[in-house]
Amino acid sequence: MDGVINVLKPSGMTSSDVVVRLRRILNTRKIGHTGTLDPEVTGVLPICVGKATRLAEYITNQGKSYRCEMTFGIITDTQDASGEILNKAPAHVSAEDFQHIIPQYLGSIRQIPPMFSAVKHQGKRLYELARQGLEVERKSREIHIDHLQLMEWIAGEYPKAIFEVDCSKGTYVRTLCHDMGQTLGCGAHMSDLVRLRSGPFRIQESLSLEAIQSFMEQDDHSFLIPFTQVLDLPRVILPPQRALAFRNGLSTSKSQVEEGAKTDEGCEVQVFSEGNFLGIGIWREQALCPYKVF
Repeated sequence: MDGVINVLKPSGMTSSDVVVRLRRILNTRKIGHTGTLDPEVTGVLPICVGKATRLAEYITNQGKSYRCEMTFGIITDTQDASGEILNKAPAHVSAEDFQHIIPQYLGSIRQIPPMFSAVKHQGKRLYELARQGLEVERKSREIHIDHLQLMEWIAGEYPKAIFEVDCSKGTYVRTLCHDMGQTLGCGAHMSDLVRLRSGPFRIQESLSLEAIQSFMEQDDHSFLIPFTQVLDLPRVILPPQRALAFRNGLSTSKSQVEEGAKTDEGCEVQVFSEGNFLGIGIWREQALCPYKVF
């Protein structure tokens, strides 16, 4: 059983909980998720099964889309609704104010990971230190926001903005909410989050754990997406006589490659021959070198 499942993660489960449940449903050990979602977050969670687990890093690295509810006037220690309230005061902020600051958060920006996160500091997860009441200095990271659009504004003492955002891997949407709240001078936290997309996987096609179990009970594996359909990497085609060489770890010069668009130094590509997926290759000194062979 090899492929990727577009799972609709429910609230209240960690990403690891979903993996444990699917191991029982699929009766397989070789399974893994492609990046964690906090327990309260719902939506798209691609799960790799069998040989596809070797490609999880490529799926993880693809862009994400979210629908977020952000509440103004309340700051929490986790930057979301699960944390303890650090400050609470009615927020005098409008939809126009929110719209005005959006351009500041588009493109390449820097973000400091929250203390309640899985980022490591001297071998320990930040959330482990945070639970001990410790706070350490964190380096900012560059992320990219491709699109941010206000979808709905809910007025009140503690207004709410519902927005959609397309962003790069590694973006903390709760930190985005916190930072925008600081910019507006009233503070804010993320009060709800749904992942709408991860790479090519969209929430409209995602499946609940119950639906996947139903498929398995009917011995129907059509919910498994072939991993060659989900990689956002250029493709190259090798002639049959070079396929065995690739599988044996030998490089192929550019002139011997049958078809392939991108040949930049260090570029990773999907490698095929006669319609068969051979693995991942990388271009080095005008030669295609095997990187992950299947």
